[in-house]
Amino acid sequence: MALKGDRHELDTEISYFMNETASQGVVVSISTQGSGAAMDSASAVATVAAEASGATALGILLNNVVDIDQTRQHINGHKDEVQSGGKVTILTKGFVVTDQISGTPTAGQTAYLADSGKIAGTQDGTAPAIGRFLSTKDADGYAKVSINLP
Repeated sequence: MALKGDRHELDTEISYFMNETASQGVVVSISTQGSGAAMDSASAVATVAAEASGATALGILLNNVVDIDQTRQHINGHKDEVQSGGKVTILTKGFVVTDQISGTPTAGQTAYLADSGKIAGTQDGTAPAIGRFLSTKDADGYAKVSINLP
């Protein structure tokens, strides 16, 4: 589990597809861009950036993206699962409690995109700021992070 239920989803983005598996709570970035409204453009693709430096952060992934054989089992809606290649929901404004944290941040510290879609309290190269930390990590590695992306 990468997200806890304590969250506030003020603004979300639903224009992007995701062609890889990922856990909710990671920061996703632009892989390829769509044109116009891009609501159903297959070229609007989000990805978990391996390198944070130079990536364009979209927000926090709110779905678990899985790659399962749907002739044998169903997508689990209770786990907020989406099949790889499908549309995902991305949080752009609000707050979440996630364990996708790199390092040991402190409350009030600026939150930056880190490698592999994690969130860090220190900037790596030209990694973008995505918000700020509202708490430190708890014993299970979760921290509350405010997300504020344009």
